[in-house]
Amino acid sequence: MKTGIIIICYNNEHHIDQDLCVGYIKKIKEVQFCLVNNSSKDNTYELLKDISEKCANVAVVDIKKYKSSKSAVKAGARFMFNEYNLKQLGFVTTNTFSKFENLGALLQFIQKHQLDILGYNEKILAMKETKPTFFQSLFPVVDYLAKTNEQTEIAATQY
Repeated sequence: MKTGIIIICYNNEHHIDQDLCVGYIKKIKEVQFCLVNNSSKDNTYELLKDISEKCANVAVVDIKKYKSSKSAVKAGARFMFNEYNLKQLGFVTTNTFSKFENLGALLQFIQKHQLDILGYNEKILAMKETKPTFFQSLFPVVDYLAKTNEQTEIAATQY
């Protein structure tokens, strides 16, 4: 079973380097990506479709009418639940995406830290008393990002 990561995109045409994204995605074997185009007005959807055609582990969901981040994540989660047998599912919202220079930088981060991200979520799930449903166990990849930044700042002050 794989892990899925949903990435919400909205008018990110200028933040998507197709070749760079394809290069990073092909190095991430244990993750199934769902790129959700949240009613972009630019060519974001076309770029995402091109990436999905070059990468076997990428699917694209196109939302025709703009939705909140929460609703866009739910749309991606429903798609992933119906299409794939996934162990766990994380997401990156548009706000989190914008903290990175571009989609390639976000994918590079995920590729570099994929085992840590997956391990972090497993620790969180293990601490819960009752086993959550698949949709309840959706985890924000941004939680891992915040934890990593905290650890980096602590390590920097120790030297």
